[in-house]
Amino acid sequence: MSLNSSELAEDAPPTRATVGNQCVLWVSIALSVALLVWFYVVEKRFGGGRDFSAFDWIMSAWNDETDYEHGVLFPFVIAGLIVYKFKELKAAACDGSGWGLLAVFVGVLFYVASYRTLQPRIAMAGLPFILWGSAHYLWGWRVAKMLVFPLFFFWLAIPLPSFQQATTHLQLLATSLAHHGSALCGVQTYVEGTTVLPLKGDWKPLDIAKGCSGIRSLMALLMISAAWAYIAKMAMWKRVLLFLCAFPLAILGNALRVISIFVIAEYGNAKWASTTWHDWSGLLLFYPFSLMLLLVIHSVLEGGVPWKKGKSRVLRRVKVTSEGESKPFLSES
Repeated sequence: MSLNSSELAEDAPPTRATVGNQCVLWVSIALSVALLVWFYVVEKRFGGGRDFSAFDWIMSAWNDETDYEHGVLFPFVIAGLIVYKFKELKAAACDGSGWGLLAVFVGVLFYVASYRTLQPRIAMAGLPFILWGSAHYLWGWRVAKMLVFPLFFFWLAIPLPSFQQATTHLQLLATSLAHHGSALCGVQTYVEGTTVLPLKGDWKPLDIAKGCSGIRSLMALLMISAAWAYIAKMAMWKRVLLFLCAFPLAILGNALRVISIFVIAEYGNAKWASTTWHDWSGLLLFYPFSLMLLLVIHSVLEGGVPWKKGKSRVLRRVKVTSEGESKPFLSES
């Protein structure tokens, strides 16, 4: 019994040159990680007192004032998406490409620009370029292609400057929807700016503040719908549509939450409605409602509930032609 050359190559022990190349590779990776940690975590350049690193800044920017409280979840979501695709990434890994260094260079330019302008969000925007370019350089285009979304997904976690000023229209829309929606439930109100007042009830006027405009819920739902669309096994246009559905769903879900506050204030305990229920209605009403509608839209686009579609059996059938030849083909049931 003889072995072919490929089998001999697989069984052959690694040469001294191969081991040396592996050592150089891992040393290069270790040095690159050390530089990344130094400039993004250790180097203090940003903030009012120049005492924040880029990492310190973004951790402090994920707060309720910027409506990016959900930002702390992004690293975990990104890690989860990479783990979800790990087997495919491992199978796709091949020789790297020098073109990846071009993306790394772009990321470095972002950091240099942020260093000169004292704008940490520019540095954070360049981080995905550095990570993606490194993956391209080390493991090739196929791996880099699969990592485009998980890495650049981080852009959604970077708070935008003067972001809250853009919530004015959402405030007015939420106020209008709450006013008309409450009327459908028998709660008569009138509106002064972004304040909703009762016509008959004895509850105090409720103001639709920036936080109640739905912008926080919208940003969090965009994160969820983007990750959901990425792992969905559908055509690209269906994934894009599923992601875009986050906008109307967030507006509709937030309107339902605000209406529920007015209804409870009218027919129940006004103080409890404006305090306890106001604080917990997002978790208990908005997210279950929005995620259920997102699941319904996904099921309509995919033609069935996702977990049942994923378990559809594959039948192997044999088609016999007139010449007597059998041709196997597959079909789903």
